[in-house]
Amino acid sequence: MYDLLRLKNKPGVVAVLAMLLCSFQGMAQLRDNINLPDNDDKAYHIGIVVMGVSSRFQISHHPNFLQSDTVLSVYPENVGGLGIGGMHTFKLGSHWDARVVFPQLLFANKMITYHLKYPQSGETEVMRKPVESILLGIPVQIKYKSDRINNFRVYMMAGAKYETDLSSKARAKNADDLVKLKANDFGIEAGLGFNFYMRYFILSPEIKISNGISNVHSRDASLKFSNVIDMIQSRQIIFSLIFEG
Repeated sequence: MYDLLRLKNKPGVVAVLAMLLCSFQGMAQLRDNINLPDNDDKAYHIGIVVMGVSSRFQISHHPNFLQSDTVLSVYPENVGGLGIGGMHTFKLGSHWDARVVFPQLLFANKMITYHLKYPQSGETEVMRKPVESILLGIPVQIKYKSDRINNFRVYMMAGAKYETDLSSKARAKNADDLVKLKANDFGIEAGLGFNFYMRYFILSPEIKISNGISNVHSRDASLKFSNVIDMIQSRQIIFSLIFEG
């Protein structure tokens, strides 16, 4: 009792003890509020990916471009798109996962702008040629994740992808004056994301860069819009929201 009375006469000590008691109680509550505590022990889990895409072409000029007296310049523009996919995650270790997105379906349109010196009938000095694509892809990735802090974790990922353009045949039939593209493409990807452990699922916002390494241009020397271009490679910035169970 004597010791308690001594502490009572020292409000600063009492305040410190009260703060320590509250902090211990808060830590206990945090341990009790861990969502999905057994999720990291799963060998496999599945999810859904919703994507927003910014797409463009990387263009290399053909030597004929310098000899062209019609096309003064050609450059790509960024165009937005949408996508959806199924996420399959396989546990490799405490900090490593393997991921496969299948199927992945992207509506990723692109735009090429031409400046013409001598526009023909029905043309203007600035011509914009849209290239509509429906891409069915299979990205395969390795994911490195940090230690889990309560209901949060950060991760990095990298991998490769294969894509096929489902609209390439239909576009080729109607592209008498447009740029023709090959159906198949290969690329590499890298990105960063965050895991938020909710009560019933994991929400993961993610941003990644996805670059094609193949030349998808099917060059046609008889078409002036295709004749001045040598290589075309795809470039994408993809923002994803991943919902996993």
